[in-house]
Amino acid sequence: MKDTVTRAPVDRSLALPNILTYSRIAAVPVVVACLFAQSVHGGPLWLRWVALAIFIAAGVTDFLDGYYARTLGQQSAFGRMLDPIADKLLVASCLLMLAMDETIRGWTLWAAIIILCREILVSGLREYLAALRVSVPVTKLAKWKTTVQLVAIGFLIAGEAGDEILPWTSQIGITLLWISAIVTLYTGWDYFRAGAHHIMSE
Repeated sequence: MKDTVTRAPVDRSLALPNILTYSRIAAVPVVVACLFAQSVHGGPLWLRWVALAIFIAAGVTDFLDGYYARTLGQQSAFGRMLDPIADKLLVASCLLMLAMDETIRGWTLWAAIIILCREILVSGLREYLAALRVSVPVTKLAKWKTTVQLVAIGFLIAGEAGDEILPWTSQIGITLLWISAIVTLYTGWDYFRAGAHHIMSE
């Protein structure tokens, strides 16, 4: 008679992909603090470069955590839950700070509002569908949207510090933000349409 060996579930909360995701979350208050110190307390412009460097590093972890999760076989439900949360915290906090210091102002505020509303809508939809055990995969267009969005925010974080080197830095960021917002509307509708028949059946 063979003994049955019961394997304990593997705790992957400290796996490399999740550690990278934690670092992205940890980057949020640092980026916010740099922007706050520069814009509200009249700090030196180099603080925007520090904020940009940390933001870029956080953006790189967004690519690396998924890459290592696949190559090392360390994908987990916890990681899939935490990764989009980290992304949304980073994007939302930066957009709010950029609106506060008026890097984003006027009509461009609508681009930021569209992006934030879409993130809330898709998050709610994903949570609802997850309860039904329905998965909505991320499309290639949505991934490109995220890339353009992060690049736009990067240019806007550089802001007036960047304008001193490249006069069109802020304008490039605003243009890319609008492009991201337009694509965001389409991908948001695409996600909603994909889950609509599950919602209507309830």
